[in-house]
Amino acid sequence: MASLKIQFGMRAGDLISDEIPTLKGSDNVLFAMQLLDEYKMTHLPVVENGEFLGLLSDDAALEVENYDANLASLRPALKRVFIFNTQHVYDIVNLAAQFQLSAVPILDEKEAYVGVVSIYCLVRELAQLAAMKDPGAVLVLELNQSDYSLSEIAQIVEGNDAKILSANVTSHPDSTKMELTLKINRANMDGIIQTFGRYDYQIKASYHQSSHEDMIHRRYDELMRYLKI
Repeated sequence: MASLKIQFGMRAGDLISDEIPTLKGSDNVLFAMQLLDEYKMTHLPVVENGEFLGLLSDDAALEVENYDANLASLRPALKRVFIFNTQHVYDIVNLAAQFQLSAVPILDEKEAYVGVVSIYCLVRELAQLAAMKDPGAVLVLELNQSDYSLSEIAQIVEGNDAKILSANVTSHPDSTKMELTLKINRANMDGIIQTFGRYDYQIKASYHQSSHEDMIHRRYDELMRYLKI
C-alpha cells in the first residue's frame, strides 16, 4: 500500500496516491459501481484523455437506468470539483468537508488531471501532523477571541515542564468565544490545569491521567507484588 508523508506547508500535489483507481469516460456504469463497491468509496474521478470530466458518486450511478451507458454520457451528473496541485493540504480537507467527498481529484495549472487523494489516507496521515499518535494529554480551553494569546498559553505549559505538541482553534461566526484544543506531551496535567485556573482560563474539557489515577495504579501494583510473596 502506498504511503503519504505530510509535512508542514505541503502542497496537494505531494499527496497523490495510487491506492484509488480512476475511471475512464468509456467505462460503463456497471463497471463503475463495481469499483466503487470494491474500494469502499462514495466517489471516483472520471477522466478521458487526460481531461477531468468530474467525480462520479455512488448515488448518481444508482440513479442511472441503463447500466451499460458510458460515463462520458453522464457529464451533467458528474461533480466538477477539484483542487490544484499547488494548493495547501488543508484545502483538500475543506473541499472534502464541503461536498462530503471520499476522494479529491488533483489538477495542474492547465486543469489537466494529475491524480487523486483518498480522504481515508489523508485523515490517517493528518493524525501524524497533529501529533495524535504521540503520547500525552488533551486540554480544551474556552476563551474570548480578543483574549487569545498562544505565547502566554505556551508559557503556562512550558512553566510546568511540558510542551505543546499541537494546537487547533475552533471558532464560530456568531460568537465571540473560541475553543483552543491543545495536545501536550504530559500524561498528568494536574499542575497545568491548576496554573491555567490561576490565570482565569476556563477549562472546557481535559483528557489525561490524573495523580489520583496514578495513586490507584501504584496501590494496585503494590497489592499484586504483595500477593506474589
